[in-house]
Amino acid sequence: MSEGRSPELPASRTEPDGSAVVRVLSYNIRSMRDDTAALARVIRACDPDLALIQEAPRFFRWRKAVARLARASGLVAVTGGATATGPLVLSSLRVHVERAEDVLLPRTPGLHRRGFATAVVRVGGARLSVVSCHLSLQARERYDQGGMLLDRLAAMGEPYAVVGGDLNDRPHGRTFRRLADDLQDAWAARPWGGEYTSTPQDPHQRIDAIFTTPGVEVLGCGVPHGLPGVTAHDLRAATDHLPVLAALKVPASA
Repeated sequence: MSEGRSPELPASRTEPDGSAVVRVLSYNIRSMRDDTAALARVIRACDPDLALIQEAPRFFRWRKAVARLARASGLVAVTGGATATGPLVLSSLRVHVERAEDVLLPRTPGLHRRGFATAVVRVGGARLSVVSCHLSLQARERYDQGGMLLDRLAAMGEPYAVVGGDLNDRPHGRTFRRLADDLQDAWAARPWGGEYTSTPQDPHQRIDAIFTTPGVEVLGCGVPHGLPGVTAHDLRAATDHLPVLAALKVPASA
């Protein structure tokens, strides 16, 4: 799709029946090595209830860096960072966190260790599992991690879930297809904004995605080109990926 102004994406809200419209952002921030002010402006303009981050700071004083990003973005840190080898979950104060856990995946010798940042949250009367992930560059390991991700969602025991991540795989790839066979690819369900997430200077591939369980209604999902407050300059300056923003309607839990 073009990089012109996107149509309006539904705002967060809670319905009288307890269901909730939840804004979810997935964003690889390259360890905050680029323009952090531009990064914070993009996140704040997207106004997410949940920000599922990849490549959060992992080394010296990483907690202070995460806290600084959360504060500048108008969010709070939930879980992840170095303890999940990079994936991180941030949330707005609208979100009530019921539990959170960082999960380390088996390490393949010679490759970077991966992990998941996970939480179960409640917004209004809706509860959902949340996972931020960054899958391997190596195809076999990536495919195995896709299976571990599905297993983890099942173990969390919630009927509604959202996953955001840098998959290092395109929609026709084995791992992407493995996830899309069990989950709902939010961009494919209700495209909004732009499609391609890599690279900001030359968007030509979709390797970042948001997935949901089938019971979650996707109201729109894509790269927020033209969203008020999101400028092309900030998208290029913030990091080496483009963000994915989705509005999801989550049913009230029983």
